[in-house]
Amino acid sequence: MRDPVLVTGAELHRLTRRRMTPALLLSNLGGAVVVFVFLAFLLPVQVGGDPGEQRVVNGVVFVLFMVGALLYGHWSGDRAAAPMVAWLRSDEPATPEIRRSVLYLPLRETRAAGTIWVASALVFGLLNAPFNAAGASDIVLTIVLGAFVTCTIAYLLAERILRPVVSRAMVGSDEPPPVLLGVKPRLLLAWGVGTGIPLIGIGMGIYPWGDVDPLGRAGILFLVVLGVVVGLGAITAAAGAVSDPVRSVAGALRKVGDGRLDVTVPVYDASEVGRLQSGFNAMMEGLRERAQLQDMFGRQVGDAVAARALSHGVQLGGELRDVAVLFVDVVGSTSLAVSVGPTEVVQRLNEFFSVVIDVVHSHGGWVNKFEGDAALCIFGAPLDCDDAPTRALAAARDLAGRLRELPIDAAIGVSAGPVVAGNVGAERRFEYTVIGDPVNIAARLTELAKSSDGCVLADAAVLDDASAEEVLCWQRDEAVLLRGRHEKTELARPRDR
Repeated sequence: MRDPVLVTGAELHRLTRRRMTPALLLSNLGGAVVVFVFLAFLLPVQVGGDPGEQRVVNGVVFVLFMVGALLYGHWSGDRAAAPMVAWLRSDEPATPEIRRSVLYLPLRETRAAGTIWVASALVFGLLNAPFNAAGASDIVLTIVLGAFVTCTIAYLLAERILRPVVSRAMVGSDEPPPVLLGVKPRLLLAWGVGTGIPLIGIGMGIYPWGDVDPLGRAGILFLVVLGVVVGLGAITAAAGAVSDPVRSVAGALRKVGDGRLDVTVPVYDASEVGRLQSGFNAMMEGLRERAQLQDMFGRQVGDAVAARALSHGVQLGGELRDVAVLFVDVVGSTSLAVSVGPTEVVQRLNEFFSVVIDVVHSHGGWVNKFEGDAALCIFGAPLDCDDAPTRALAAARDLAGRLRELPIDAAIGVSAGPVVAGNVGAERRFEYTVIGDPVNIAARLTELAKSSDGCVLADAAVLDDASAEEVLCWQRDEAVLLRGRHEKTELARPRDR
């Protein structure tokens, strides 16, 4: 059958009815015929009066009873399935009441079949009591045992046939299915059908009540064949009820191991295994939410900080680290906000920051924060970075070239040195940042670069720790006194190419 979620409700109802009606009819009818043949011809039942007359009477009543049982079974089955049929034809999402109705439908079908079998035990027990009370007891006991076998098979068949409908009904449900018949009771029922009932039948025949012949070879062979065939079918159905959903969960786990988080399994089993299916889907929902939160967290604070927080945890405080700092700020942001609309301003800033992130990440850096129309970029924290000064200087030159392609002007400042890097704030709200003199120097250099040719300035001291190849791309310039500082800072500019 195709995915029950993809087919229409009417089509699913038609397919389910086409399988369910013959399965339940044949299982109950076959059970009735087997019990009748065993009682009439194989089991040494004590009789009184004419045995032929007793068999004729039982045969006639059997035929009439079967007609009535078929009519009652059809009526009770349609009544039990009415809520499910109405829901399938509506093609609407299942409500909790519909889910409960669908999950309990195999039990309701089995209860209807059990009612028929109990009625048959009473009818044939009372019918044969005038002939012989002991024989009537054998008949009642045999019918009860046959009811146990038939109802068990009917339940397992109904539950398996209704799997697509249950799977469709459980879509969107956050609650696990109830445990109607657990794994252990199913296996015990399968044992009873395949082993217990045939052995009881053999025992009834070997040690009969009264002066009658014991069960012959034909009767014993009949019970042995019945136990093998029916038992094999019952244990196969019971094992499949466990192995099929477990196999589906195992296959889904392999997909998760390959990195897929869009995996779900259909929930169609009203046992502990169904709760396993539901639990797997709940786990995957949690993993998807965690991945989404991690992605959003990484976008907010940067992938490096997110990875560090997930692996080491978070706590307030910091550590001393040697880093390189790149600060970039838009030139004329005030006039830009006046000359164009807010939407255009945001669009240009997003294009600007996109280039900044791309360039900084390509050189092994990390964008620590956005400050309105500016960005603070760090090389060497929170993760170690080999040759951070060289990477920061190269990123500054590359970024200046990329920004010339945008309808926006920006200035860049580069510095390096020791900073305190860590989580700053309070227990309920904090952020990972860097604090130190190199950050202030980079910001002041950016201010100065706005009125400088090329709009890129670096602290010349950074060149002392950079690679020789990168130093060749820069030229030292005059020393200036930056705002808020007491000593002059020697500048460096990119060389003209």
